[in-house]
Amino acid sequence: MALKDAAGWNQTPADWKILLELAPQSCFGIECDGKLAATSTAISYGRELAWIGMVVTDPVHRRRGLARRLLEHALQYLDARGVGCVKLDATAMGQGLYEQLGFRAECVVERWLRPAGPIAASQNVRPYAADRVLDRQAFGADRSTLLDKLARHGAWSAGEGFAMGRDGAQAAYFGPCVSRSPEAARDLLGAFLKTRAGQPVYWDILATHPAAAGLAREHGFTRSRELLRMVRGGSVTPDASLNFAIAGFEFG
Repeated sequence: MALKDAAGWNQTPADWKILLELAPQSCFGIECDGKLAATSTAISYGRELAWIGMVVTDPVHRRRGLARRLLEHALQYLDARGVGCVKLDATAMGQGLYEQLGFRAECVVERWLRPAGPIAASQNVRPYAADRVLDRQAFGADRSTLLDKLARHGAWSAGEGFAMGRDGAQAAYFGPCVSRSPEAARDLLGAFLKTRAGQPVYWDILATHPAAAGLAREHGFTRSRELLRMVRGGSVTPDASLNFAIAGFEFG
């Protein structure tokens, strides 16, 4: 958490716990003088896809190649297990390193921010029910174990989709949201915002999804940040039109 806080990121201890539960053998760190100085995580969604996240280095130990060593180790681990495609969401600081390691640009991910405030929530939602087929179509791989863990923190279903949300260190987080229609996504967003009226909210949207961006503007969100989604290896092709909100930079 100290490394994460130094980077100004939004993850909580609960997010770290999910990562460590999902991938206990592929969350790596480097210690310097007995203290954790750098980390990386790699979640495998079967052999089709893995996701790199939480690549963070203590500012005191930057420019020493720690992130490169961790990433090379993580990629060797994934290659040895036959994972065909690896993705991540890159900050501008990390993009050059990822390119050197064989990653290429896929699309921009935009972070949108809504300040704390009331919301008129729709009543067209119901308790969460998993739709594995829809989610696999939207994401491109089976992430059902991740969804089961995220759903414990808040989840809803609507006629044509589902959404989840959780607390964050700086702002509550909306996502993932998978929906066949903007109308269902609107209802799901409203249900989440109603539970977080007193908090700012982050929402991460693929730049290739104008309908999601339209809903964000409609509900008082503004763009605050951009990352670059990058891919290495084979092609996993999700249906981006269904993906109204990603699960997080660390989860995909």
